[in-house]
Amino acid sequence: MSIQRIAGGRRPKRRFPRPGVVAQVVALTALCLLWIYPFLWLVSASLKDSLTIFASGLNLIPERLEWENYGRAWNDAGFSRYMVNSLLVTIGTVVLVVVRTALAGYVIARYNFIGKRVFLVVLLGTIFVPAGYTIIAVVELSDNLNLLNSLAGMILALSGGGQVAAILLYAGYFSRIPRELEEAAVLDGASFFQIFRSIMLPLAGPITATVSLLTFLAAWNNFFVPLVFTFTRPELRTLSIGMLSFQSENSVDWSGLSAAATISLIPVVLLFMFLQRYFIEGIAGAVKS
Repeated sequence: MSIQRIAGGRRPKRRFPRPGVVAQVVALTALCLLWIYPFLWLVSASLKDSLTIFASGLNLIPERLEWENYGRAWNDAGFSRYMVNSLLVTIGTVVLVVVRTALAGYVIARYNFIGKRVFLVVLLGTIFVPAGYTIIAVVELSDNLNLLNSLAGMILALSGGGQVAAILLYAGYFSRIPRELEEAAVLDGASFFQIFRSIMLPLAGPITATVSLLTFLAAWNNFFVPLVFTFTRPELRTLSIGMLSFQSENSVDWSGLSAAATISLIPVVLLFMFLQRYFIEGIAGAVKS
């Protein structure tokens, strides 16, 4: 009688993982370290003085922690004000983009109208139009509306693009929702906006989280539009434009610049950690559709 039969048909447990699994873990760990090394170097540089940042080479451990770099970036360079401006502009942009793209995606997915195919072709064609080609028209329109050099104008400029990816994400998600929900709401006397606000938009929570995160990243890191809208009003600068405060004609304050860049990354990292699960669900739902 074999040992396997004596043990009741159970195979002996492995004490050590297979060599192939170990090799995969080692390779993925090395790849992850290589991937996040620039971020770790940035955080390390923010805690060094400017003379030792490049002299230390690839060493990530500072000889002495220079916490005053963060104080210089936050107070002296005005990043406390730039942070408020960035939050106001980004949140306003996210709200407008989510409402507009969700409505557009809902109409495209649930309604047939004259010229729908032409509209979709034109909408997809906007992907190939660089943002720099439209900036003159955006500035002229903002100036005519007395919105140039203002946070409101900046929000409208950032949220007024085609946002094709967001519209298609919503359209793909809404197309999978059973029409019986809308028919029941219509029988109860619900209007178009009541159905959208009370039924459709709450069901599209994962897509909303995905679109919000992508829009947040795009607006938070945008440089061109805030630069144009803050030429004459430096107090309206966002964090991306505030980075120019550390550069002069003859030198660059690399330690202060690294500290400022680290500060600007903190909200992005926190938001991604909070919305990570919903982001993955939204992408998975869009791919299935």
